[in-house]
Amino acid sequence: MRFRKKKEEEPVLVLTSLTDIFFLILIFLMCTSHFNVATDIPIRLPKVVQKGYDKKDHAVILIIDKAGDTYLKGEKIEFKQLGVRLKDLMDKEGLVNLVLHADEDVRHGRVVEVMDLAKGVGVPSILIAAQLEQKKAF
Repeated sequence: MRFRKKKEEEPVLVLTSLTDIFFLILIFLMCTSHFNVATDIPIRLPKVVQKGYDKKDHAVILIIDKAGDTYLKGEKIEFKQLGVRLKDLMDKEGLVNLVLHADEDVRHGRVVEVMDLAKGVGVPSILIAAQLEQKKAF
């Protein structure tokens, strides 16, 4: 009995499924990554022990740095234009919450001016951001 030898096929690397998996991982990472708008603006938030608000739906971040400069959605904006921009955001995006990130060394009067301006254009809710301090053991 004589068996025929099978032709040896050269191994082939199939990349189709590999690229599918790569794109699935890429899409997953894009969907789950956290985009922070204001990473380049150095501010120190005041510390608190109690957590007050956790949701961020329909929230716009307004930052006041140590020098008193204001940043709306990560973009530097003059105080004179802030009211107009907030009003536009309310009309276009349905702004519900304004999250105010003010450096702990900013003058209190500056923070009150910004809050008054926001309330004046009709912002219904202003939230003040703070750094949650770890509870100390006694």
